[in-house]
Amino acid sequence: MLGVVGLDLLPEALEAAGDEVFGVPQALLLFVGGFLFAHVVERLLATRRAAHGAETGRPTEERTPQVGLVAAGAMVLHSLMDGIALGAAFQVGGGMGATVALAVVTHDFADGFNTYTLTSLYGNERRKALAMLLADAVAPIAGAALATLLTLPEELLGSYLGFFGGALLYLAAAEILPEAHHEHPARSTLLCTVAGVGFIWLVVGLSGG
Repeated sequence: MLGVVGLDLLPEALEAAGDEVFGVPQALLLFVGGFLFAHVVERLLATRRAAHGAETGRPTEERTPQVGLVAAGAMVLHSLMDGIALGAAFQVGGGMGATVALAVVTHDFADGFNTYTLTSLYGNERRKALAMLLADAVAPIAGAALATLLTLPEELLGSYLGFFGGALLYLAAAEILPEAHHEHPARSTLLCTVAGVGFIWLVVGLSGG
């Protein structure tokens, strides 16, 4: 994800949406905005969870089924946005689409586990958890189809890719990377992180950027 953002998404966004706003390229402003948006949403959700626990006085194990459905629904919406980004990336170029597809497929594979887990752990029936899992699996395809059916202006595509890149960087730097090194504090984790970035660099280079 870090490699996709730094080596492919951001350069393409700068090229497609290069106009400056008060001395700063529009794509970079949206990139920072996407990062902050993901951070604010994550903080708000964490605060809401803490407040919900304080109000109910329930232990962590006692969960509200509706909370699980809302959280899973947010994961589905996230997957839909991933699909839109994927469709937008293929409109910019096939090489970029391939690298974004790699990130989206990898990320949404984990999202599927999270969607099912969130739904079931909050006390929902298994059929509801499977239904949310199916929705999460279909969402990227629906988002990609929606983006490819619509012809969007290049500047709008670049702006969206910049915003999406910022959000993706937040997930990689603030959530996934720390968790990986917390659970597996070993040299192999660091080597895999570097190797992942190198792999994306290779894919970008072979696809012609």
